[in-house]
Amino acid sequence: MGVRRIYVEKKPDFAIRAKELSGELRNYLGLKNLDNVRVLVRYDIENISDEDYKKSLGTIFCEPPLDICFESKFSHLESDFYFTVEYLPGQFDQRADSAIQCVKLLGSEDDINIRSATTYIFSGRFSEADKERIRDYCINPVDSRIADESIPETLKTDFEMPKDVESIEGFITMDEKALKDCYESLSLAMTFDDFKFIQDYLKNDENRNPSVTEIRVLDTYWSDHCRHTTFSTQLKDVSFEEGFFGVPAKESYERYLNDRKVLYKDKKDKKICLMDIALLAMKKLKADNILTDVEESDEINACSIVVPILVDGKKEEWLINFKNETHNHPTEIEPFGGAATCLGGAIRDPLSGRTYVYQAMRITGAADPTLPIEKTMQGKLPQRKIVTGAAHGYSSYGNQIGLATGYVKEIYHPDYVAKRMEIGAVMGAAKRANVIRKTSDPGDIIVLLGGRTGRDGIGGATGSSKVHKTDSIMTAGAEVQKGNAPTERKIQRLFKRPEVTILIKKCNDFGAGGVSVAIGELADGLIIDLDKVPKKYAGLDGTELAISESQERMAVVLAPESVEEFCKYAEEENLETSIVAKVLEEKRLQMTWRGKTIVDLSMAFLDTNGATSTTDVYVKAPNEEKNPFKYQNTENNIEKRWLETVSDLNVASQKGLVEMFDSSIGGKSVLMPYGGKYQLSETQSMVAKLPLLDEESDSVTIMSYGFDPYLSSWSPYHGAMYAIVSSLSKIVAAGGDYKKVHFTFQEYFRRMTESSTWGEPLSALLGAYEAQMKLGLASIGGKDSMSGSFNDINVPPTLVSFAVAVGDNKNIISTELKKVRNKLYFVKLKRDKYNLPDFEYLKRIYSDIQTDITNKKIVSAFVLERNGIAEAVSKMCFGNMLGVSLKADEETLFAPEFGGFLLESESELHFEGAIYLGEVIKEPKVIVNAEEISLDKILKNWKKPLESVFPSVEEPLNKEVLEDKIYRAESIYIAKEKNANPKVFIPVMPGTNCEYDSIRAFRRAGASAEAFVFRNSSPLAIKESVEQYKNEIRNSQIIMFPGGFSAGDEPDGSAKFFATVFRNEILKKEIEDLLGRDGLILGICNGFQTLIKLGLLPDGKIKEQEELSATLATNTIGRHISKMAYLKTVSNKSPWLMNAKLGDVYANPVSHGEGRFVAPKEKIDELFKNGQVATRYVDLNGNPTMCGEYNPNGSYAAIEGITSPDGRIFGKMAHSERRENGVAINVFEKQDLQIFESGVKYFR
Repeated sequence: MGVRRIYVEKKPDFAIRAKELSGELRNYLGLKNLDNVRVLVRYDIENISDEDYKKSLGTIFCEPPLDICFESKFSHLESDFYFTVEYLPGQFDQRADSAIQCVKLLGSEDDINIRSATTYIFSGRFSEADKERIRDYCINPVDSRIADESIPETLKTDFEMPKDVESIEGFITMDEKALKDCYESLSLAMTFDDFKFIQDYLKNDENRNPSVTEIRVLDTYWSDHCRHTTFSTQLKDVSFEEGFFGVPAKESYERYLNDRKVLYKDKKDKKICLMDIALLAMKKLKADNILTDVEESDEINACSIVVPILVDGKKEEWLINFKNETHNHPTEIEPFGGAATCLGGAIRDPLSGRTYVYQAMRITGAADPTLPIEKTMQGKLPQRKIVTGAAHGYSSYGNQIGLATGYVKEIYHPDYVAKRMEIGAVMGAAKRANVIRKTSDPGDIIVLLGGRTGRDGIGGATGSSKVHKTDSIMTAGAEVQKGNAPTERKIQRLFKRPEVTILIKKCNDFGAGGVSVAIGELADGLIIDLDKVPKKYAGLDGTELAISESQERMAVVLAPESVEEFCKYAEEENLETSIVAKVLEEKRLQMTWRGKTIVDLSMAFLDTNGATSTTDVYVKAPNEEKNPFKYQNTENNIEKRWLETVSDLNVASQKGLVEMFDSSIGGKSVLMPYGGKYQLSETQSMVAKLPLLDEESDSVTIMSYGFDPYLSSWSPYHGAMYAIVSSLSKIVAAGGDYKKVHFTFQEYFRRMTESSTWGEPLSALLGAYEAQMKLGLASIGGKDSMSGSFNDINVPPTLVSFAVAVGDNKNIISTELKKVRNKLYFVKLKRDKYNLPDFEYLKRIYSDIQTDITNKKIVSAFVLERNGIAEAVSKMCFGNMLGVSLKADEETLFAPEFGGFLLESESELHFEGAIYLGEVIKEPKVIVNAEEISLDKILKNWKKPLESVFPSVEEPLNKEVLEDKIYRAESIYIAKEKNANPKVFIPVMPGTNCEYDSIRAFRRAGASAEAFVFRNSSPLAIKESVEQYKNEIRNSQIIMFPGGFSAGDEPDGSAKFFATVFRNEILKKEIEDLLGRDGLILGICNGFQTLIKLGLLPDGKIKEQEELSATLATNTIGRHISKMAYLKTVSNKSPWLMNAKLGDVYANPVSHGEGRFVAPKEKIDELFKNGQVATRYVDLNGNPTMCGEYNPNGSYAAIEGITSPDGRIFGKMAHSERRENGVAINVFEKQDLQIFESGVKYFR
């Protein structure tokens, strides 16, 4: 069986990526002579039987209604220009990996090998320079390369047997010059002082030369990324420039010195450093018995607080975890993978603490992405490529793993051209009783869980700690990994099981330091067998195994008697485990490879974090002339100034970006990202209910952020202080209690080169310290990234404040204006002569606002920022297209008001500082004094700036309204066999992520519902899973095919793995039998895609797809889309819709990349005639429409859901299972179709 090659191309009507690329090349690169673009997916396949090859062609590799398949070679014009792009060797290829998994389901036990690539074909007239520009645009050399067009003889890679790890001979006897030469030859991230420190240790303590692995392990261990070496540098002579606005920073430094004296007494080992300043407020507030709810533990992977929660009326202790993570360097050079693994890494931190991660926030920083490509700096990717690639990467990972992204914001500042900022912040929670914290004892076993190791993660920690240079993009490929979200989802499922978590004594995730750091941090003494570490491929040497970053892996400490039980549970979740290390009595880190010891270091030496570094600091005073709080009246008319404000990149709509991220998965999101009838009022905080399955609680978590790069560039001190205030105000504006807030900070600064550069982070941390002490609230965690430089350009001084609180769902409010004649109030913060907040006043107004929200007087609130009231008014108006009538001058409307409020109230507000501005009016316009501005005009200007980068609807916009068709069935199918408690079988594939939502929905409706993982780690596991599924279906009345991304929606299409599983003849027969005994089948999103591909919809039986079959295609906008869609029930034929009212409109969340229902017109007409079209997308008037605002995927005839001919099989795209009391409260429409209640009622 040689190598077979196939090319798969989308048919012209569905070639969305080709159309997108064509538009980008014409409009962005200016290639006016481009006539056409084609995009083909190439597969090289080896060791597949003829039978399996034929089966897979039309089911796994291509989909007959959508695709054209070419075997061996593709057709093209002689004049066409084409090339093929493939990943660099070692990069994870999800498409090829999923294809292999799918083919193995066909029953073959052969060692199938598949590689994928993408072929681009361009028609037109091109110069050689044009061709080079096209290649450069399509290929990022960090992860990809031009592929050979010839078919290889074999896909097998002969890996060279690695040599034994060498020692660095003569190391301990080298003089300084020889040592310097050795240091420079190794391209290390550590300093030369660190290198000398190692020599001194080995010479005096060990009396031996180091192995190469030991040097690499130390370089990783001591990297800024892993050990915060910049933040730990001792600050010696700290001085402050004279200047009016520099006084507060100097006074805060004195306060810090006094506080540390009280706290540390005469302890000599407590050096002054940035880390100490960052932590001192927390330490001081703990010592003063103000901060009492922080969980104390040796495991410090995430912020953790202990909170009493009422669950079903009973008080329980819960752990609430939160964490922020950055992947600035990786995302700068490889946007997709860097951003994806940013989220993956953020999730793993609280996950390693055994909490279930249920909501994420994404805050990013970029330069202007709308600039033409010609303005791209040498050595840089275009900003447009970075921002779009990163958005796709982060959203792809979050959407696959099933994590609700509750808030997304991209911040624009020209200095982020130096290096991108990519922050992921996450929330996790678990019952405290389910989490055990113990020490690692000698004899304990370390089990490695999850993904395998490869070369693609080497240098992740050290690379992130280096300055970005012009050639970084060409040389840093190995540092950036591709994430594998379905594997991390499996770990989430495993750690959600209490019977698993109570076995784990300690746990650490595999971050940038790989084995050396992840396992090395778990105990004081360890021996690690690197030969036991699972590898992606052969050929890795001991050093590579020791330091390669690996995504989707955990190391857990287990008592010896718990190992077998733990590994059994992991196998049930389709996860691989390996025993790789043992805890020793002796406090050393030892690693063996090929039976030889290649690392043997004292833990005490490792924990020194290298040579002690010192620096002087000079803090510059802010420029008085550039004071951003001074407002200069423009003397423009109000309308011009208003439209300029909403057109600012940092104010303009990011809806096209935000809707790439699944915001509703889990069914716990209290606020959707955009609220109101029109879904246009953006929220400022993310709020979620706790991730309970069967129980109920009104407790919610609230997270917000604060930061302004322009203010921070003027004064890092002011910037940090107002970042905290802004984040805190947003918690209050959402209905939270400021007194219950904890912070975590993200610091991101230039590379420190001289004393004045050190002044930036010191100034910011002092501002943050002052704010924390005056508020009596602490930051209990954070992350620093100190390499934000590119040649001579530096990122703006950045301290992002994340605020977190636990609140009550009954008190949560949103940002959109609610009702005509409600009153608008402006709450301005009091500032002192240095333009700093009056914190006592601030605390009073926080309490007053919270009281009036609790008493239902304040019904919406928006926190003001650099663009003041005009921004807030606009965004509050958009959601319901209600207008306002205001009386205010220009300065009041447009001046910066960081942390102030605009409030909508049903009655007069009487607290201090509440200034009456005007009222809400019915007409969609803004009236200021006597001047009127159309709300439509404001909206248009707000939407325009970023629409070309992040489109919110496809162009040209199709506004066609369709005929409204209602089908009234004469009778509905009735079950002959009754069952008061029908059993629901829910299959879980690799990549499924809606099983918990589905279980909860069915159980709440009165059914007995369970989910079962399909294991495919071996032929035996597949066989056992088929047998289990057979028995479960046989004993069930309902099958629920849940949503998600089975096998990552690969190879190049949704639900192929899911459908391949159920084409198995055994399972096919069981489904037929279930239908024969009056059973029901429901499929939502990925489940609907499965039903379509199996033929169960629309035909009611499993059959092969044909060229004219109905199917679900890529959304016309060409990306994942997540929002609330308005659906109308247009047929009552299905038992699934017995409780829904025919002709009524319901709001349900959609979240998918391939939800566009397509079929020939004759087929669609037949579906309407038979009453099989169950639900349709409609506009605000209830009319079916092709408009992308309301028909989010461009479905033909606006079809959202269809049934089988008898109505017992129902498939739909919108996630009705995510409906729960108290969620999506800022979207005003009926939301519950009662599908699950109807399904249960059918059997009663």
